[in-house]
Amino acid sequence: MVELRKRKTPPPAPVRPTKQKKTAPKGKVAQAKDAVVEKVEAVKEAVTGKSNGDADTSPAASGGVPKVGDTITLTDFGGEIETHEGTKTTLAKLVEESKAGVVLFTYPKASTPGCTKQACLFRDSYEPLTAAGLSIYGLSNDSPKANTTFKTKQNLQYPLLCDPAQTLIAAIGLKKAPKGTTRGVFVVDKQGKVLASEPGSPDGTVAVVKKIVDGGSLSGDAAAAAPVDKEDSKAVEAAKTADEVADTAAKVDSNEV
Repeated sequence: MVELRKRKTPPPAPVRPTKQKKTAPKGKVAQAKDAVVEKVEAVKEAVTGKSNGDADTSPAASGGVPKVGDTITLTDFGGEIETHEGTKTTLAKLVEESKAGVVLFTYPKASTPGCTKQACLFRDSYEPLTAAGLSIYGLSNDSPKANTTFKTKQNLQYPLLCDPAQTLIAAIGLKKAPKGTTRGVFVVDKQGKVLASEPGSPDGTVAVVKKIVDGGSLSGDAAAAAPVDKEDSKAVEAAKTADEVADTAAKVDSNEV
């Protein structure tokens, strides 16, 4: 008989180690480019306080600070604020309650020299500035207590608004980083049209409002809603009568009557 022999199983082939690809070193140009990008991002983060992946929630990113001539949607604009008496309100409510629109003059801190001058200038010019139906309000991030003291001491006839969270101050573009307020003025009419929006000095902020009132920048409906002085009304009627008399005399002279 033939004897069958079992074949031996050959040993497994040795596993060859995988060669790792060597990354070629970056050239000097590429390295310089990366360094520039890193520096730019660092500067952006230092200036804005945000890295490249952070969302920008500033007023400019969500539609921007309104400019003169823009018409804003008053509903929810600027969030909720309160008066010096502690009453909650909004810009939309203030505009609704006004006859022709609202003037907001902003000031950094109640009872300081510059802010006292500004508040008193609006106090002394209150009647001519409100003659066309505008309602005047001082606006700061002071507390109701601080603004009440300020109003009482200076005998201000208009309300002061408190915006500690600076939602309205930021919305009108007069917030000063990190928690300050820029002195300025913001004017909006009944239709939400922005008539003024700018920083300024105590005298300058009053001058802006005076220019709007004297220049007749308010809408026709708003101006019509403003009260008419009795003496002015009599003058208008007298002028009409004089015009009618003059027209009649002219017709008689020309034999038309």
